[in-house]
This record gives sequence, structure tokens and C-alpha cells, in this order.
Amino acid sequence: MIPVTELSYFGEQDPAFKILKPWWDVFAEYLTLLMVLVSMFGGALQVSNGQILCIPVPEGLSIQERQWNNSILEGLKLNVFASGFQTGLDVQQYYLINQWCYDNAVIWFSKYFPYLVLLHSLIFLISSNFWFKFPGTSSKIEHFITVLGKCLDSPWTTKALSETVYEDPLKVDFSESLSQEIAFSNDVHKGDKVSLLSKSSSEVLKSAGGIMVDNSSMKILDKKEGEQAKSLFEKVKKFRLHTEEGDILYTMYLNQTIVRTVQSVVILVYISIFIPQMRNNIHCVDALHITGFTDFFCIHGLWRMFQMLSLLYITAIALYSCTCLYTLHWILYYKLKEYSFENVRVETGMDDIPDVRNDFAFLLHLIDQYDKLYARKFAVFLSDVSENKLLQLNLNHEWTQERLKQRLITNMENKVEMHLFMMPGIPIQVYDLTEIEVLKLELIKGVAISAAISNLKMMKEMWLYNCSVKVERQALLFLKENLITLRVRFGIADEIPPWIFTLKNLHELYIEGQLQTDSKISTALQMFCELPKIDTLHLKTNITKLPNAILDMANHLLCLVIHNEGVKITSLTNIKKLFGLTLLRLLHCNLERIPSAIFSLTNLQELDLKDNNLSSTEELASCQNLRKLICLRLWHNNITSIPVHIAKIPKLEMLYLNKNKIEFLPLSLFKLTKLLFLDVSHNHISKIPPDIDQLVELQHFAIECNKVTELPENLFSCTKLRVLNISHNNLTFLSPYIGRLRQLQLLDLKANKLDKLPIELGQCVCLRRNQLCVEDDIFKTLPLEVREQIENMS
Repeated sequence: MIPVTELSYFGEQDPAFKILKPWWDVFAEYLTLLMVLVSMFGGALQVSNGQILCIPVPEGLSIQERQWNNSILEGLKLNVFASGFQTGLDVQQYYLINQWCYDNAVIWFSKYFPYLVLLHSLIFLISSNFWFKFPGTSSKIEHFITVLGKCLDSPWTTKALSETVYEDPLKVDFSESLSQEIAFSNDVHKGDKVSLLSKSSSEVLKSAGGIMVDNSSMKILDKKEGEQAKSLFEKVKKFRLHTEEGDILYTMYLNQTIVRTVQSVVILVYISIFIPQMRNNIHCVDALHITGFTDFFCIHGLWRMFQMLSLLYITAIALYSCTCLYTLHWILYYKLKEYSFENVRVETGMDDIPDVRNDFAFLLHLIDQYDKLYARKFAVFLSDVSENKLLQLNLNHEWTQERLKQRLITNMENKVEMHLFMMPGIPIQVYDLTEIEVLKLELIKGVAISAAISNLKMMKEMWLYNCSVKVERQALLFLKENLITLRVRFGIADEIPPWIFTLKNLHELYIEGQLQTDSKISTALQMFCELPKIDTLHLKTNITKLPNAILDMANHLLCLVIHNEGVKITSLTNIKKLFGLTLLRLLHCNLERIPSAIFSLTNLQELDLKDNNLSSTEELASCQNLRKLICLRLWHNNITSIPVHIAKIPKLEMLYLNKNKIEFLPLSLFKLTKLLFLDVSHNHISKIPPDIDQLVELQHFAIECNKVTELPENLFSCTKLRVLNISHNNLTFLSPYIGRLRQLQLLDLKANKLDKLPIELGQCVCLRRNQLCVEDDIFKTLPLEVREQIENMS
């Protein structure tokens, strides 16, 4: 239906507003136009023609009841024509009495009918469009029209809708695609042109992160169009947030409809009363005797035409009332404050399009009355899936394979690593870098891992840090077979992707995230219990007791690391059930004593209690059960002394006691004859006992940041030493026996009180200049040949 606004009479109103005028509003405007035409035609007749004609009635024929009947009229007619009755009135007196009788004898409705119709029509016209001009609603409506026009005009709308339905993302599908593209003019005020352009093309579709990308992507969307589409997504989100806060548009439209309904019903009632009172024959009584006659017989010449116009007008009013009542029924019967995109989600495959409410929902219901296709196209910009597709196209165009290769690094484990940080998706070219061994995804939301990941045959490790990532079916099959290590960081447990619970070949699992209760972490871990090959579990969270889900892994768990962020673990008695553990790390758990249950783990080879509040190690009296313990880390605590019971760990090879408050080294320490690594740095030690020569296997000795004043000669009997760190002490002399340490590869002497270095330092044939850490002026005390030997050593 062509709305009235297309006509020049209403040309000042924005023609783009027509999409917010359903058929009943358009029909009501036509009825309003019909009323205006009735008023104009009636007014023109009233101005151009004589209003009333009157003749005097002879005195003898005066009637007391002031009523006319046929007998009187026949007698008057016979007498007048028979006797040739003379009135004695001239033309001016007829004009005078005609006007006087029109003013005093004709009912007011007959006189002002055209003007009443015009007044009612103007009121209808104003009340029908009041919400377009009201300050509280006009800005929202104009904003909605502008945003909607740009959305429909955007090439991305057609692009997104044409790629939503596809069968198999693994197949290269040659098919004909038919799409409709609605183009709004950039300036919607200049016209209302809607063009439907249909086109078909054969495209090679390619799967990329769950998104179908075709070879003509960049032809349809250039860089500028892509940026415009991205800005449209932001505008739609902000407009939705703004309009869903209230219902002023709905309320104003409802009130406007109520006013129109009441107004039309009132007019219909009072017009129905006055129309029967309009008469053709009028009896006029001149009590003032202006012309010498009292009674006048008058005829209203426009009566029949006004009667026909009034019948037409009352019909229009009746129809107008019906449209208003239907509008009220539509508003009150249907839930216009809620709008569901269920059908759109089914048709397009964009299952994340949200349902909307309040004014936003009401506007969408209105445009549905104009064209249901508009809401479907507008929904493209409400979908995160659609936005991710757009971002994916731009991402693929921006991140070429050459640029991605520049981001490949070799990590500390000598593995080729690709780190993608805060990207809108995964560039499709990533799947062509077959040398990737570690894939790190951080702060990437709402993307999908494509089946093309199967190209990364060497990838065994994946990081998911604060990501919400979906996986296609074929990609999941690949990950199930190949993924060995998985690291997950999340804000809440619900962010853990459910597909990771199906990785049957997973061996190492790292979980990091803050949880409010132990039950939540237990629930999050429960699903991993069904993965039979997990032997290493790293847990960085805030538990207060050991989750039962970890105990369920006792049959296959070998390594357990708990980093508790300073939250105290109050109970660890159940840890003895993890009988198969070979490595246990309890980091930053606020422990004050070594849990006695640990000494039941007879297979334990490494124990790390870093960064707790341990002040005493008397519990090591029960350490004789730890016969397989090789590495003991008690660093970053408040330990003041090393217990003699430490000698009960016969196979200990690595001992970390650094960053404590130890003042002396007990003789029992040197009974650990298999010790290879000893770190007692950052303590308060002032003397190294001569019994250190019992550590014949010692290769690494660190005692920096203490108060040592001299090195015992027996230390240089540990001829297998490779690293000797004695920096930041009070040494004044370095013994020439240093030359015995022929395997020495690192010697740190910085921040001591040395005056010179012994010439025997040249006998340390493995020592290079960059591995001899000493001040330059001290180094220059060596003879020139010795310095050259150390500097030229390869």
C-alpha cells in the first residue's frame, strides 16, 4: 500500500518514516485525507453559492404552531398565484432577510459543517503522527531509521545471509547461491527507494574457523566497507542497549491510539445526533419586523449536498474508529514488548541472535508490518556469529602467511610456538604453518577451530587463556588423537569449554582460575576423571582442601602441582591416597608445617614446598619413607635451621634451601653423598664447614647473598663442580686451589671484597669470560696471558 506521505500534501514529513506505519495507520491517513477533501469541497460550495433563499408569508396564513404542512402550502400557493400577492420588498431587503434567517434560523451544524470537518481532520493528522515529533521519541525513531537504513544498505547484510547455511565445512562446494540485497539511499531523506538485486555466482567455499570464506570475499567487501560494517555492529549494540532500557515509544504510541479512538468515537456520536436535524425547509420568524413581515419560508440550497457529504464523512469516521479499535487490539493482545528471532535463527543458522524487549522489540514489530525481511536483515547485526564472520574476513585479509611467520618463536622448551593474543578470530593462514608445535590462544572470544587444524601434524600442546572457543567435529577428532598438553585459564568455571573433556590422549592438564568454593573446582575437575591418560595435573586456584575429583585420578596421576595464590589449605590428609605420585608441588599454600601425609607417598621423587610459611622442618624426621626422593625444594620460606633428619633421604640429588633464614650448615647435610645440586643462597650463613668435601658428586653450589668471609680448602676437593656462585658475600681472598675445579663452567664472584684473582684460575679450562662474573678491575689483576686464554676460549 502506498502511504499518504508519498503525496506532496504531506511532503514535509520524512518519507523514511513509512516503515514505522503499518497498514492501519496508512489507511487512517487516507481516511484523514478524505475528510480534508470533504471539508474543502463543502467550504468551496458554501463560499461560491447562495446560502439560503427566503420569501415572506402573508399575514393571514400565519400558523401558531410554526409548522408547515401540505394544506397550508397549497393554500399559500393558490392565493399567491391567484391574487398575484405583492410583498413590496426590494432586492436589498431580500438579501437582508436571507442573511438574517441564515444566522438565526439555520442550526449551527449546517452552517459550520465544512469547518468542523477540517478541524477534526487536522486534529486526526496531528494525533496520528505526534510520536514522530515528540522530543522523547523523535530522536529514537530517527536514530532507528538511520541505523536500519545503513544496515540494509550494507553489503555485509547480503554477504552474511548468503553464507549462513552450508552442509559440510570440509567439502569444497560448487553451488549456485541466490540472495536479495536491499539498498537504501545513503541519505534516506532524499527518497524511499528499495531495490531488490538478485544474483547467482559459483564460488569455491573454504572452511576457516567455522566460517565459510569464499574467494570473492574481498571483492564483495573491501577494506572501507568492512570498517563500516564493524562500526554498524557497535551502533546496533549501543542502540539496543539504549532502547531496551524503557518503553516510551510503546507508551506514546498506545496513548496516541487511545486519544484517536476516543476522539473518533465522540465525533461519530455527536455527528450522528446532528445530521438528522439538518433540513431543507426552514421556518424563519422575524420578531423585529425588519421588513414588515414576521414569518418567512426559507430553503437551504446546499442542504442536499451537505447531507451527502455528511453521510460520506460519517462513513469515514466509522472506518477510522474501526482502525483505531483494531490498533488497540493489536497493541493490547500481542506481546509487543518482546520480540523473538526464533524463526530467523532457524532460517539463518545464527543461533546466537538474542531476543529483544521494550522499545526495541516494539520497533521491530512495527517494521514487520511493513516488511518482514527488514527484521531478518537487521538481525544480522545482532549476532556475534555474524560479527565474528566479518572480523574473520578482515582478519584473513590482514594477517598474511608471511606476517604470521614473523610471529613464530622458539620457546624455552625448544618448541615452535604461535601466540595469538586478543584477535577476533584465528587467521586461516595459521593452519598452513605446519611447523607449529604449540598454539597459544589468549583473550579470543566466540571463534571456532576449523577442521584445517589437522594440517598441524606437529602440534601437541595448546593454550586456552580466557578464550571461548568452539571446535568443529573434524577438528575435535584431530585434537583427540594428537593433543598431549592443554593449558586452560578461565574467570569462572562455566568458561571451561566442554569439548576438552573428550581429549582421550591428554597427558598434561593445566587449569588456572579463581573459584569461590571448593565444590565448583571439584565439579570442574570431575569431568577430567574420565580421561585415563592424564598423569600430570597443574592446578592454580584458591582451594581450601584437596578436591575429591583429584583423588579419583589416583590410578594414573603421577605429577600434581597446586598453586593456591596464598589461600591456606587446611586439610591435606587425603593426599596419601595418591600413592602413585612421583612429583608433588604445593606452592604458595600458606602451609606452616610440612603435612605428615606427604611422607606416605613412597614413590615420590620430587617435593616442592616453595613460598609457604614453613619455619620448622622437624617433620622431616619421618622422611625415611621417601626412599625415592631425588629433589627437595624448601625455598622461599622462613626456615631457620636444617634438621639432622635430612640425612635419612639417601637418594637426594637436588636440595633447594635458598631464600630462608638459615644461619649455619649442619654436618648431617654433608652425609648426602649423592647430592648434585645444593642451593643455600639468600640466607644468613657466615661459614662453610670443611666437611663439604664429602659431597664428592656436587656439581652446582650456590651460596650467594650470605655472610661468608672465606672458602674452605676442602671445597676445592669437589672436583666435579660446574657452577660455583659465591657472589654478594664478604670474601677477601680466593684460594689458588680454585685451579682444581677443571670442570668449572660458571664462577660468580661479584660484590665481594676481593683485591685480585689467583693466577691458577687459568687452569679452569672450561671457564669462559662471559661465565666468569667479576668486576672488570678485579679481572684485570690476572696476568695478560691468563686473561687472553679465558677471553679466547671457545
